[in-house]
Amino acid sequence: MRFLILAAALLASAATAQTPLEAPLPPVRPWHGASEKLVAKAGDPWITPAEASGFVTTPNYAATRAWIDKLVAASPLLTIETFGKSPQDRDLYAVRAHKGTAPKPVVLVQAGIHAGEIEGKDAGLMLLRDIALRSKDKLLDKVDLVFVPIYNVDGHERSGPYNRPNQRGPKDMGWRTTAQNLNLNRDYLKADAPETQAMIGLIRRLDPVLYLDLHVTDGIDHRYDVTYAFSGWRGLYARSAAIGRFLDQRLRPAMDAALKRSGHTPGYYVSTIDNREPEKGMSQDVDTPRFSTGYGDIAHIPTVLVETHSLKPYRQRVLGTYVFVEESLRIAADRAAELRAAIDADRADRPATATMTWKPNPTPLYSVDFLGLAHVSYRSPASGRDELRWLPKPVTFKMPVFGSLPDKTVSLPRAWWVSATLPHVIDLLKLHGIRYEPIDAPRTLDLDMARATEPKLQSASEGHVPLEATIVHERRRETMPTGSVRVPADQPLGLLAAFLLEPESEDGVLAWNMAPAMLARTEYIEGYAIAPLADRMLASDPKLKAEFDAKLAADPTFAKDATARLQWFYARTPYYDERFLLYPIGREVN
Repeated sequence: MRFLILAAALLASAATAQTPLEAPLPPVRPWHGASEKLVAKAGDPWITPAEASGFVTTPNYAATRAWIDKLVAASPLLTIETFGKSPQDRDLYAVRAHKGTAPKPVVLVQAGIHAGEIEGKDAGLMLLRDIALRSKDKLLDKVDLVFVPIYNVDGHERSGPYNRPNQRGPKDMGWRTTAQNLNLNRDYLKADAPETQAMIGLIRRLDPVLYLDLHVTDGIDHRYDVTYAFSGWRGLYARSAAIGRFLDQRLRPAMDAALKRSGHTPGYYVSTIDNREPEKGMSQDVDTPRFSTGYGDIAHIPTVLVETHSLKPYRQRVLGTYVFVEESLRIAADRAAELRAAIDADRADRPATATMTWKPNPTPLYSVDFLGLAHVSYRSPASGRDELRWLPKPVTFKMPVFGSLPDKTVSLPRAWWVSATLPHVIDLLKLHGIRYEPIDAPRTLDLDMARATEPKLQSASEGHVPLEATIVHERRRETMPTGSVRVPADQPLGLLAAFLLEPESEDGVLAWNMAPAMLARTEYIEGYAIAPLADRMLASDPKLKAEFDAKLAADPTFAKDATARLQWFYARTPYYDERFLLYPIGREVN
């Protein structure tokens, strides 16, 4: 009881300190760690803008670039390059830290894919300074660092104090999406955004042995300050099996130890089943290729998602990110040959099947001793229900971790055929580096084709109106016009091709509705023609009549809809458009 009274007093005190429109965040728990020694002293000529502000603020795009240009000019170890342009005409740029003349494996680190989650930028500035000027150049003995300080540059400049209500600092932070309102971490495979296209180009050119994607996570309050994830955690779900084993058995133990030595608390990325009842469990999901980790897993690029915790102070989050990036450089350097062997093994693999979609597994995979924080509930006049208040009291409990079960698994064909009528899809193949063979004359083939039955347009999302449908396969003789391409499955990126082209893929051409013309019918039949034809069909075909009668009995709405009834017959005549709802990408299966 004394604890609850004290907690209520603390919460009341915190609430009165808020301005009327400032979101009241849970209490801050004090933190100190060895990584605090990384912070430059006041008056240091190379103090970063964030350090100089006491980690209250983060520099804008121009100030960040000015500080980096000054550092690059002061060190022969650093160079800078522009690798793309944003829709608002800002440079996308990367800093390369390189030592010596020989080519080395590359660790690619990007910050600010969600521009409000920006501590990766400020951690990177500190690390670049310490590599260039403060004796940490040994980190470059065996690897190069390529650092993108601000990926979502336009979102970064849509800065304000109210952009992320669940995040504790910095004072002004950028916006989650781009100037085109696209979420770059939902865009890896479909690659609508020019920023994504530029990043895919950079990844292909660098061929990194390790790719870090730096974020901040919301959700429940807990004691972890640096969480992270990758495909293959605890040996689960890796499509790149060798890479997954490396990340789980080599990177994870070394990273956890380094973070703990520096005073941080590492853990798996926390995504609870129900934020209002966190004890129900958390999930370890299978990432699809819209995300960096899912894309990296399918494209055989070792990729790690780093998610510091939004309720920890900005200073603590920046320092935890610094430690993570620094240790990644050490791991990649010490085990570069092992990493490259894992990449080569996965690129040589030719799976016969691929699971396109997954469904929740109701049975927990395992449980962890979760480092949580206590909470109490109160009745909210606004919501009319019980809401949570987080308290600074540590609690540890067994947290069940739930996973997924295969849903739709497909056998991969020998090749896919993409019609010349889908030039934007062919452009995507080229962008991702997926090998294809164009034809210079029409070719007639026996192909497995897919038809989308019961199509339903979904709510607009990520620049598309996605399509959901039941897929039915049929064997057809198809003529592919000049300029069409054959995409062989027997290639290093065959799995990436599958997730782009297979009709069952939840991140592919069909799901994102990149071939919307298949949904349109262009010829119709008048009632005066179809009604007597349908009457004749009923009278002459007992099997058809039985099917029609069963439809009437099972679907009262259909039975009352004269137009729908006649359409049912029309679809069973030779007049009907045979290409209606036909997915225009074929599968070569023998």
